[in-house]
Amino acid sequence: MIRRMNRPAWFILPYWTLFTVFVIVPVLAAVLLSFTYFNAIQMPRFIGITNYIELITMDTVFMQYVLSNTLRFALIVGPVGYLSAFFLAWMLAQISPKPRTVLAIILYSPSLTMGVAMASMWRIIFSDDAQGYLNSLLMNWGIILEPIQFLQSPQYLMTIMIIVSLWSSMGVGFLAMLAGVLNIDQTLYEAAYVDGIRNRAQEIFYITIPSMKPQMLFGAVMAVVTTFQAGMIGVQLSGSNPTPQYAGQLIVNHIEDFGFIRYMMGYAATISVVLLLMVYFISKVTWSILGERE
Repeated sequence: MIRRMNRPAWFILPYWTLFTVFVIVPVLAAVLLSFTYFNAIQMPRFIGITNYIELITMDTVFMQYVLSNTLRFALIVGPVGYLSAFFLAWMLAQISPKPRTVLAIILYSPSLTMGVAMASMWRIIFSDDAQGYLNSLLMNWGIILEPIQFLQSPQYLMTIMIIVSLWSSMGVGFLAMLAGVLNIDQTLYEAAYVDGIRNRAQEIFYITIPSMKPQMLFGAVMAVVTTFQAGMIGVQLSGSNPTPQYAGQLIVNHIEDFGFIRYMMGYAATISVVLLLMVYFISKVTWSILGERE
């Protein structure tokens, strides 16, 4: 007699299997490797917390450039992209379904073609020669006399990275917020206007945001994770890793530099653990602000 698979655990078994193989095991492996010297050829050799001490006391690039670049990049792109996603989702919810669908696809598509867009459109716009769109316009208007090295200049690279990241920040968090706004019970707005709400600003703060807390939380967590995982932006724009004078060097670039260029896998694992702790801490802060108190 064949036993029926009718227990709830069977339904979540595939998820936990994939989660364990692709998330838990790699994280544990990174934590263990962070306490070793591993050059990807010889067997890992346990060295304790030496990698962490070197990261804090000896890695001047990380402490002077990478950490500050990452925090500045995340604190601008994360909140601005998150607020933009919410307000764009709210504005799209005010129009009819057909144009809303078209505009939603247009806003979402840059997040799908990020690598191609940076390799073509943005590099052409900010090209370092006179044929680049921005240089050509500035020279034709008489603002500059010779081309500016936008993508190789430490003065401009981070600003360009932020612009490109914001352009492509309407990802799954934006779609979740749009779904949240569209699924709010419209009778709540009618009751709110009866109870004294007088304008759209009060409507947003007292009805819309409280009614879509799960979508707001999901969008915030996705913004945190996506922002801190960004790394290829500066490399693809400048064409080098490390970026010119480390102006666009983020933590992910530092991990790639030590892990896949210098083959110092143990040290790269240490940096990845620090990145994981940063993402976890900021995610917990986000949860404490937007999570349900119950």
